[in-house]
Amino acid sequence: MTDRPSILVPVRVLEGESIPGGVPKLLADAHVVLLGYHVLPEQTAPGQARLQFEERANRRLAEFEDLFEGAGATVETRLVFTHDGQQTIDRTIREQGCVAVLAPNATGDVEDVLVAVRGTVGADRLTRVVAGVFGDRGVTVTLYHVTGQGKTDEDAQTLLDGLRGRLVELGVDPDHLATRVERDGNVQDAIVAAAGEYDAVVMGESDPSLATYVFGLPADKVAERFLGPVLVVQRERPSDGEDEDE
Repeated sequence: MTDRPSILVPVRVLEGESIPGGVPKLLADAHVVLLGYHVLPEQTAPGQARLQFEERANRRLAEFEDLFEGAGATVETRLVFTHDGQQTIDRTIREQGCVAVLAPNATGDVEDVLVAVRGTVGADRLTRVVAGVFGDRGVTVTLYHVTGQGKTDEDAQTLLDGLRGRLVELGVDPDHLATRVERDGNVQDAIVAAAGEYDAVVMGESDPSLATYVFGLPADKVAERFLGPVLVVQRERPSDGEDEDE
């Protein structure tokens, strides 16, 4: 079995967010970093909020932890009270060595997965996530690329064939791997349109900030038209300053 990839699952733990149905089973072969966080008003100190809400938040977080462990995942949890949710997510990614973030939506049995490949950057992490999460499940994995201006379909196919070979090296059955190349003027719209044919989507980020990519426009466009879960694989990024989370 491929090593378990570390997947961040952020949850606004005191705002009624829950773990959608099917998500724990989806990440059964992953190492889940379960981030429970609560965004505070500027005038509220994180320490003050922790004294008031920590017990309730930890109970909720423990319920989520049980769901993932019951499905077979390994889990570690972190509870954060913060003034900046995006910064908290970004910092947790670095500190916990997460290779992807899950934008969770409910899912049933996953049989077909779309892997949207944007380029060669981050390809190693992309294949690690795909092999680690889906490699032992017998699902069909489609490597998908949208060619842009100045690039040929042959170039795109060469890119996808290289990733396919890497997945086979990681133990994925070649009979469960497919490739798909399309030409479209708007890459994001093409990915969103293709996603509707699949049960889950894996996307390699292109923006330097993963938090922006997950919770900004690209993920919003996917979420509006795709009801399944989206795994966004991050680039390696240099560390930056600490935030004010407790």
